[in-house]
Amino acid sequence: MAAACSVSSRPPVCRRGGRGVATTVTGAVVQMSSKLPSPPADTTAIRLRPLIARLGLGREVGASGRHTGSMATARGLRTTPTAASGADAPASAAAPRPPAAPRRGEPYILTTPLYYVRGGGGEPISTARKGVGESMGVAAGGRTREKERSAAPPRRVSLALALSRSHHPSHLRHCQANAEPHMGSAYTTIAADALTRYARARGAAPVTLITGTDEHGEKIAASAADQGTSPQAHVDRLAGAFSALWASLDIAPDAFIRTTAPNHEAVVAHVLETVWRKGDVYKAAYEGWYCVGCEAYKDAEELTGGDDRVCPLHAKPCVSRSEENYFFRLSRYQDDILQLLEQGGGQEGDGAPPPPSSFVNPPARRNEVLAWARGGLRDFSISRAAVSWGIPLPRDPAQTVYVWFDALLGYASALLPDGLPAKAPGGSADDDDGGAAAAAALAAVGWPPAVHLVGKDILRFHAVYWPGMLLSAGLPLPASVYAHGFLTKDGMKMGKALGNVLDPGALVAAYGPDAVRFFFMREVAFGSDGDFAAPRFVDTVNAALANTVGNLASRAAALVHKGWGGRLPAGAGDVALDNPARASATAGAAAASAAYDRLALHDAAAAAVSVAAAGNGLLDAAAPWAALKEGVSEEDKAAAGLALVAALEAVRVSAILLHPITPRLSERLLAECLGLDVAAAAAPDWDRDGAWGGLCADHLLPPAPPPAFARLELSAADAAAAASEAGGSKKKGGGGVGQKKKKEKREAAAVAPGA
Repeated sequence: MAAACSVSSRPPVCRRGGRGVATTVTGAVVQMSSKLPSPPADTTAIRLRPLIARLGLGREVGASGRHTGSMATARGLRTTPTAASGADAPASAAAPRPPAAPRRGEPYILTTPLYYVRGGGGEPISTARKGVGESMGVAAGGRTREKERSAAPPRRVSLALALSRSHHPSHLRHCQANAEPHMGSAYTTIAADALTRYARARGAAPVTLITGTDEHGEKIAASAADQGTSPQAHVDRLAGAFSALWASLDIAPDAFIRTTAPNHEAVVAHVLETVWRKGDVYKAAYEGWYCVGCEAYKDAEELTGGDDRVCPLHAKPCVSRSEENYFFRLSRYQDDILQLLEQGGGQEGDGAPPPPSSFVNPPARRNEVLAWARGGLRDFSISRAAVSWGIPLPRDPAQTVYVWFDALLGYASALLPDGLPAKAPGGSADDDDGGAAAAAALAAVGWPPAVHLVGKDILRFHAVYWPGMLLSAGLPLPASVYAHGFLTKDGMKMGKALGNVLDPGALVAAYGPDAVRFFFMREVAFGSDGDFAAPRFVDTVNAALANTVGNLASRAAALVHKGWGGRLPAGAGDVALDNPARASATAGAAAASAAYDRLALHDAAAAAVSVAAAGNGLLDAAAPWAALKEGVSEEDKAAAGLALVAALEAVRVSAILLHPITPRLSERLLAECLGLDVAAAAAPDWDRDGAWGGLCADHLLPPAPPPAFARLELSAADAAAAASEAGGSKKKGGGGVGQKKKKEKREAAAVAPGA
C-alpha cells in the first residue's frame, strides 16, 4: 500500500497593518474535529468524542494594497467602498454543518491511501476466527492461550484469501513505487487537495496535505533487478515521478512520506514493539498458492486452469510456497471493530449528508464491510521470510515487515519527521507504556484524521485492519473513512494489454491542470464509479469553464470597458435581493458549502458553475449592449450597468466556489479579470469572499485580458482515437446527426445545475 495523502490546514491569520490587511500564515498540523479515544489495554466500547468548540468567525484574509486608479480599496477579494457606496455588510456566521466539516479555527486532517500503482491480491490470512482458532494457538473468543502456544510447536495454517486487493488498473490503491503514476493515483489526490483548499478557505487551522510512496516489496526488488539497478535507485526515480505529477496538477503537499525513510522505519519499529508487548503478535506456519504478480497468496476457489492453478488476473500459474511468519491478532478486536462499523446506520438519500456518527461512508460501502466483518475477523500475516527488500522485523531481523504494519503507518510517520520518542512523558525508555509515547507525540502534531479517503477495493483493509492496528497500539482512530469508486476509459477497464491506460501527465500536458481537475471532480460522483472519454472530457470542460464561466467574465468586462471606461457603475450591494444572479449566487454558495462538507465534489462543482450560468442568463435577458447605443436614456443605461455589475459579481462568487477544484482558473478570474488582490486570490476566505457584495462602485477593472479559459480542442492523439471509434460506430449504424445530438446533450448536461 503506498502513497498516503494526509491533509492538515494552515489558514492565513490576518492582522491589520498600515494600509489594507496584512496576512500571516500560521499553524502546525491539524487535529481532527471529532475523534475516537485511545483504547485501554482491554478495549471497551468506542465512542466519538464531542467536537472541539467552534472558535471565532471574524477572520479576514488578504494582502495590503489599493487597486491602482480605483476609487475603491481592494481588500482581500471584496473591494472596500467609498462613503457613497452601498456594498452589503460582511457575511454572517455560517449555518451549522455536519461535524466532519472543516470549521473556522479548528484543526482538520484528511488522509488518502498510500497509492499502490501495480499490485494486488490479499495476504496470508489465518483460519483463526472467534471460536474457531484453537488450532492456531488462538483460543475461543480470540484470546491467546499463552501456555499452550509456547509449549507446542507452531501448527501449519491453511491460507484463505479473505480480502482481495483489486487489480483494477485505474484505481491504484497506494503509490507503490514500481511503475509510473496512473490516473487512479491522481484521482484521490486531486480530491484530497480540493478538500484541503476548501478547509483552508473555511478557516480550519491548521491543515496539512501529506502524500508519499510505498517503496517495499518483492515486485519492486524484482523490477529493479530486471533494470540492472538497486531497489533504492529504482524507487528514488519513481518517487520523483509522483512528485512531478503532483506539481503538474497544482498539488503542493506539505510532506511527502516515503516508506524507505528512516523516520518511517523508526515509527514502524516503535508501534510493532508496543503491539508485540501487548501479546497481539504470534508466530505460525502457513502454506498456499502464491502469485508473484499479486504479491499475495490466492484462495483455491479463485484460481483457474484446474491443476495448473492460474491466477485469473495475471494468467500465470501460481507457485506453492510454505513459510513461517508472524501474525497480528485482529480477531481479538472483533467486538470493538463491529461496534465501530455499526455507528451511524441508515440508507443513502438523494444528496443527503452521511450520518454524523458514521465511521464508514457512503452507507452502501459501510453496509458491505459490516456484513463482511460480521462473518468473523481473521488474524493476518505481518511479516515475510522470503522478501529481503523491506523493514527488518525488530524482534526477528530474518523477516521483513509486510504491507499493513509498513504502509498503513505512513499516515502517522508523515507527521513525525524525527520519529517517535523512546518514552512517554515522565516514563522510562524501558517501560511498556501501552503506546502512550506514540499517542502523545501524534496528538502534538494533530493526529488523528477527520476523514480518510480510500478506494472501495481496499476499504476492508482501511476500515478493519487499520483500526485494529491502531486499537492495539493505543492510538486514536480516524473519525471517518470514505470510499470512492473506480475509473474506466471509454467504458472499459484500463490496462497495458488493451493499450488504453490513461496517463495523467500526458493529460495535463495536453489540456492543463484545471481541465483535468474539473472533469474528474465534476463528472465522477465522488463515491461512485466514473468513466473518461476524450470527446466528453473536452465537451464538459468547454461547456462549463470556457462557455459559461470564462465567457461571462469576458463579455461583461468588455461591456464595462466600452460603456464606462472600465469602472464599475454601481456596487454589487446595489443589486436587488431578488435579482436572478444574486439569488442564484446566494443559493449556489450555500449548495457548494453543503456539498464540500459532505464530500460531494461533483455537486460542489455544479453549484459553482450554476452561479455563472445564472449570470449569463441575466445578460441574455437584460441585453445591456443595447443600452450603449446613442439615444438611450440614463435610466436604461444605469439598469444595464447594474446588470453588468451583477454578472461580474457572479463571476467573482463562482470563482471562489470553484477555487478548491480549479485554483489556477479561479485566481486568474479574480486577479486578471476583476483586478482583485493577487495574494488574496490565492487564499480566499470562504465565508466572507463567497458572500454577495464584494465588488464596489468605481472599482477599476484591468485592461481586457485574454480569455480566462481558452476552449479546448482534442489533442491529435485523442482526435485520431475518436475518429477511429466514430468510424466503427458508423459501420454499425451510428454517427452522423446522432453523434452531433449526443454532443449537444452532453454540453447541456455539463452546465445544468445539479446534473
